Amino acid sequence: MSAVPVRTRFAPSPTGMFHVGGARSALYNWAVARQAGGKFVLRVEDTDTARNRSEWTEGIIQGLAAIGINASDPAFEGPYLQSESAGRHRQAALDLYAAGRAYFCDCTREQLTGRTESEHLGYDGFCRERELEPAQGRALRFRTPDDGETLIVDLIRGKPVFPNNTIEDFVIARGDGSPVFLLANVVDDLDQGITHVIRGEEHLSNTPKQQFLWEALGSAPPTWAHLPVLVNDKRQKLSKRRDKLALEDYLAEGFLPDALVNYLMLLGWGPGDDREIMPYAEMERRFRIEDVNTSPAFFDVKKLTAFNGEYIRALSAEAFVAACAPWLTEPHAPWRPDAFDSGVFAAVAPLAQTRLALLSEITSYVDFLFLDEPIFDEASWSKAMKPGAARLLRDARTAYAAAAWRADTLKHVLTEVGESHGLKLGKAQAPVRVAVSGRTVGLPLFESLELLGRERTLRRLDSALARLIGS
Repeated sequence: MSAVPVRTRFAPSPTGMFHVGGARSALYNWAVARQAGGKFVLRVEDTDTARNRSEWTEGIIQGLAAIGINASDPAFEGPYLQSESAGRHRQAALDLYAAGRAYFCDCTREQLTGRTESEHLGYDGFCRERELEPAQGRALRFRTPDDGETLIVDLIRGKPVFPNNTIEDFVIARGDGSPVFLLANVVDDLDQGITHVIRGEEHLSNTPKQQFLWEALGSAPPTWAHLPVLVNDKRQKLSKRRDKLALEDYLAEGFLPDALVNYLMLLGWGPGDDREIMPYAEMERRFRIEDVNTSPAFFDVKKLTAFNGEYIRALSAEAFVAACAPWLTEPHAPWRPDAFDSGVFAAVAPLAQTRLALLSEITSYVDFLFLDEPIFDEASWSKAMKPGAARLLRDARTAYAAAAWRADTLKHVLTEVGESHGLKLGKAQAPVRVAVSGRTVGLPLFESLELLGRERTLRRLDSALARLIGS
């Protein structure tokens, strides 16, 4: 990188839940900092007092920890609260005014519209030479260059150029003296020694203004890198009103943190070969911010889910059982707490592990083992209980009453019962599966019956027969 120690920053606002776009930006900043032996600075931009909530600040910290960005890591610095530097921001605004780089303006929006006859044109510079004194209600505007152009050196975007005559004299402090985001952001970056600003492309249009501020405050601008926008399956920019964005929601649904990290790292960057599933440590070694592309990155929930299934199957047996634990207890589990048998679950877990795409699915796979009665699903019942199902269940019940209670024997017995009814095993299994589990799809039937036990299996076959006969 350079002789100057690399310092990246992640600067979210605590005005909502920590979302996947922010998580992707944080991971890229984390990778760049750790590669260079530098620092990742967490700065919470909490100056929007009307919308900030302390629990969202805590959610940001917890969300970062969930994806492996831990405050205990030597590369981590912070969190800093932007509100704690309010005095420094105000002083910077006054310094720019004293240096002639900013001027006070008392124009209203209505006055500007009246002069320009448009609601869409930028500020026209009316107060530039009026030499207004500081006063309540007067905004402070930065004096931008009239001619020439501003070059932005961006590790991802190349060298975009902005004509200076298209950049209005922008506000850096409001009428009450409070600095706006653009100035506060630059002052904090300067004070915290930030060398690399890696953020979403929606901030690219603000970059010339911020570069003006860096230079006006006496410093060279940082290294810029603007990440591609994340879009949904309709190629619309992800929106909290329309799309599921909160990292917390994905974790609550049963996505593994490692799977989320793996997928998020690939939203705009690739390692350059056909591999996609790889541990973060390897991705961090291979990551180059210069290789991030500029095209919008499709946040494909189906692909993320497939990633998650791969990660679930790669867990050790012990890790899988531990990962499922939150879904096996209240409030997720539909059974009584005293009905759960950890030994039975440990025995059935390997059968479930190969089938899950989300950890939250575990409940529906194993609930029949811990409920007093299986769930009743009308669609599954109608699909499985075809004419002749009662006779098959009766014969299966009779055969199972005397059979050795082992999965291989139970399979052999039902095969013979099915053949006596002119059915192959696949067809014969369906009514038995629904009778004992409530569903047409689930874990391997005969291993499930072995764990359920003879008494409970026979009782459920009896209940199904009673329902069939009664109907």
